Order: sequence, then C-alpha cells, then structure tokens
Amino acid sequence: MKHIAALQATVTAASLDFEPSAAELDAIEVEMPLIRAEVDLLDAQIMTIDRPPTELDVRRVRRARRRVLAARRDLANRTPEPLTGGAA
Repeated sequence: MKHIAALQATVTAASLDFEPSAAELDAIEVEMPLIRAEVDLLDAQIMTIDRPPTELDVRRVRRARRRVLAARRDLANRTPEPLTGGAA
C-alpha cells in the first residue's frame, strides 16, 4: 500500500504571522472609502432585517447604495500612481 503525501508545505501558525507590506497597506488605504461605504450599507440593511422598513429606512438604504456606487466609481476612475524605484 502506498502512502499519499501532501505535495504542498504544511501551513503553520508561524507562516501566517507576517505583517502586511507597505504596498498592501497603501492599497487598503486607497480602498478605504469603498470599504466604509459598504459597511454603512450593510448596517442600513441589517437594521431592516427583523421588521418592515419604514420610509426612513428605505431612504437610509438608498443613500448608502448611492455612496457605495460613488465610491466604486471614484476608485475605478482613479489614475494609478506611478511606480517609484523602478529602472527606466
């Protein structure tokens, strides 16, 4: 009988203790307005889960959706920053 061994290295807790790089943190910072808008939309939707939405709830969700769309538009239309430190 042959034993089947994993071809990938085992994942340990030590391999997951790395901090995000500066580039990853910068990317998160750029996307933060969209993340905040999506959290606000989720909050507005959660408030209406267990009860019928009032007119104020409907407006709150509609405004939150518009903020998400605006943040997505701004992120998509953003011009990328030139890379620094690269060879020309």
